[in-house]
Amino acid sequence: QVQLVESGGGLVQPGGSLRLSCVASTITFRFNVMGWYRQAPGKQREMVATITRGGNTNYADSVKGRFSISGDFAKNTVSLQMNSLQREDTAVYYCQGFNGFGNYWGQGTQVTVSS
Repeated sequence: QVQLVESGGGLVQPGGSLRLSCVASTITFRFNVMGWYRQAPGKQREMVATITRGGNTNYADSVKGRFSISGDFAKNTVSLQMNSLQREDTAVYYCQGFNGFGNYWGQGTQVTVSS
């Protein structure tokens, strides 16, 4: 069973930046799509950004122009560069990988934007 492990979360002031990274426990398990989702307290999990093996990206409207996703499907890694962070970005961020067997999730990493 493949595992996804996130890193890079933390506390940052409004306007600051963070970079999240995610790596799968094996490179022999291939994903077609990798991405980042987030869940704030009392809210449903929502898509933040995804990237396909072919390099196509998709972003939530709320993060367009501020966040950038990149991935290396040969290494099963995906990163999320988050700039101009806002208090509304505070959430647990989850790494996701998808292939024909289904969705796979990391354990989540907390991002808190506060002064």
